[in-house]
Amino acid sequence: MKKLMKKLEDVYAAAAYAEAGETEAAREIMREEKRTQKREQITKRPRTQLRARERE
Repeated sequence: MKKLMKKLEDVYAAAAYAEAGETEAAREIMREEKRTQKREQITKRPRTQLRARERE
């Protein structure tokens, strides 16, 4: 949730700078976001075998 709030804050700040005519500052804010973004490595978990119950 914190990541989403930070991203929205950056987007709104960039939009405010762009509206004020400071397009270079807006671009820099958006570039910083791309550089600091880290992707989490997803490790595969073993899948459990699901089976239907046997009828009696």
